[in-house]
Amino acid sequence: MPAIALLAAILVVGIEQTVEVKYGTTGIVGLLLLTIGIKAKSPAVSSAGAVVLALLVSGPAL
Repeated sequence: MPAIALLAAILVVGIEQTVEVKYGTTGIVGLLLLTIGIKAKSPAVSSAGAVVLALLVSGPAL
C-alpha cells in the first residue's frame, strides 16, 4: 500500500511540474482550482479550473 501511495504522489508531482513548465502560473492556478473543486465537491470551483485549463490548451487555436 505505501508503494502505491508513493507512486501516486510522484505522478501528481510530475503532472504538476509539467503543467507549470508548459503553461506557467495560470496553469497551476487552473489545476489548483480543479483539484480543490473536486475534493470539496464544488462543481462551480472545479468547472472554473477546467475552463481555465481548457482555455490555456486551446488558446493558440482560438
